[in-house]
Amino acid sequence: MSTVTAGNETAVGAVQLYVDGVRTGDAAKLEQAFNEGSWMFGSVGGKRLDMPISEMIKMIEAKPADTDGSFQANVRSVEEEGDAATVTLEEEGFWGALSFVDFFSLARIDGSWKIVNKTFAHTGGSMPEG
Repeated sequence: MSTVTAGNETAVGAVQLYVDGVRTGDAAKLEQAFNEGSWMFGSVGGKRLDMPISEMIKMIEAKPADTDGSFQANVRSVEEEGDAATVTLEEEGFWGALSFVDFFSLARIDGSWKIVNKTFAHTGGSMPEG
């Protein structure tokens, strides 16, 4: 895994690494944001996209979210208690057309916040062709 300058000192910092990583397809940032045993759960248009996070990273590395400059992500809420946290993130313009609400579960592991689960709701748009 590559070293990335942005840190995981806060739960939101770990989610920002996710945002920066999906925007450009930066696998190193995504690997830093997630615990290696994490999974993603959700569906788009009735197709389940449940997978180990390593598969999600490969998918995003091959096709970054910001295909046309329209990708935006905003934190909706943050809840922290001790070494556990949840962050809700709104994404728009993912692959130019899709919108999601992401629910991240995070844990502070050895002093660094890591995303341990991503569950998403598809809130708009259709999967692009190809």
